[in-house]
Amino acid sequence: MKKYELTQNSIKINNRTLYQIKALKDFGSVKKGDLGGFIESENNLNHDGNCWVSGNAQVYGNVLVSGNVQVFESARVSGNALVSGNARVFRSAQIFEKAWVSGNVQVYGNAQVYGNALVFDNARIHENAQVSGYVLVSENASVYGKAEVSGNALVSGNAQVYGNARVFGNAQVFKSAHVYGNARLGNVPVNFNCDFDPYKTLKEILNCPKILPVLSGLNKNLDKLISTILTKTDT
Repeated sequence: MKKYELTQNSIKINNRTLYQIKALKDFGSVKKGDLGGFIESENNLNHDGNCWVSGNAQVYGNVLVSGNVQVFESARVSGNALVSGNARVFRSAQIFEKAWVSGNVQVYGNAQVYGNALVFDNARIHENAQVSGYVLVSENASVYGKAEVSGNALVSGNAQVYGNARVFGNAQVFKSAHVYGNARLGNVPVNFNCDFDPYKTLKEILNCPKILPVLSGLNKNLDKLISTILTKTDT
């Protein structure tokens, strides 16, 4: 037996017509007669499991939402994305292109997951974070703030990437590593417990009594850079 039907209530998104759904029976926290969010066709939302689309959420394209997934509030899932397991996508989060989100993942805030990105296990992607490319974010890892993870990067374990950090290329961030601030990591493994901010790290180097006197006065541009680093980390 089908668990929902498409109603006559519809909206237009990118020249596509999406229809509001209505529950035909009780399942999970959904009651018969409840109105849900908007999907393009029944191919977007599995009739098995407790998966549901609610609020103003929109699911369309070749997307398949299955398992016990909950897509709600103003979230949007489109393109060829797959969302399965017990994942939750909410607030204004977006998952699109060929991204695959599964497990107990939560994607929320204004976060975006796209490209061929994989987000599994208990990972969290939130605030204004972006995860794209062929990235894998798994286990208990978190990406948030304005952080961007792209390329073939791996973020796993209890790792956290946040602030304005950029992790790209073949970089690997795992175990309990923290990458934050304005850090830029490409093709670098970070597999230890560290809070990595390049300005703070450079300031520690420049404060060495044997380093700063040697560098000072060599070049006007270098002096300007040193001044910027020392000033930035003092604020």
